[in-house]
Amino acid sequence: MPTLFVVIPVFEEPHTLEPCVRRALAASLPPEWRARLMLVDAARAAATAAVADRLASELAASGRLELLRHAANRGKGAALRTGFLRALEMAGERDAVLTQDGDLEYDPADWRALLEALPPAPLAAVIGNRWAQASLPTAWRRLHAGVNRALTALSNLVTGLRLGDMECGFKLFRVHLLRQVLPWLSEDRFGVEPQLVAAMARLRAEVREVPVSYDPRDRSRGKKIGPRDGLRAIWGILVERARRSPPRRN
Repeated sequence: MPTLFVVIPVFEEPHTLEPCVRRALAASLPPEWRARLMLVDAARAAATAAVADRLASELAASGRLELLRHAANRGKGAALRTGFLRALEMAGERDAVLTQDGDLEYDPADWRALLEALPPAPLAAVIGNRWAQASLPTAWRRLHAGVNRALTALSNLVTGLRLGDMECGFKLFRVHLLRQVLPWLSEDRFGVEPQLVAAMARLRAEVREVPVSYDPRDRSRGKKIGPRDGLRAIWGILVERARRSPPRRN
């Protein structure tokens, strides 16, 4: 039975982390799949760490959840790399790895659709598309969607892909593809999203998109990404266009 390793970066989510994990454990998957959650605590908020510790204590023995921890906050990209490395240590070639934010902007109920769209080829991935079916009732949401679409258009111009939502936090990889993507990752913050897509394109992966639901937070509810991250994404896209080899690591 193949395993879906779900990497969940955790950063100041004391109110949403447990509902996210409970919903993830209850998510309906295709019959042949099972899920294993990989929480990566970014070591910032004591309240969030306490929730993560309690969940790990309760669920670790079942093999359905593992808690990883950074000694200092290094950002989402660094947390994803830690989770990817651990998942790949355990994964077989029939398995897959998915990214899922811990703030419940993304619904684990969409995992099934993502898995069902995953091509059988070893170099294959599926990305969610928040805007394919989303309503945009407020000016803030329209602005958010517009910025993301602009970044996606720039990314598509560089990568040659035809995505609708490059920044989506749902990214599903065949294990064989992720093993080849991982050495190309160096971004510690949200710049990891365009870097992941650029690596897929460089490796000529088959990439599909699936509409997913989206319940965005604003700043009053703890939204962390901001204008600086958008500028970093632009810089990252342009850097990836010129890159010919994986980044060096100390």
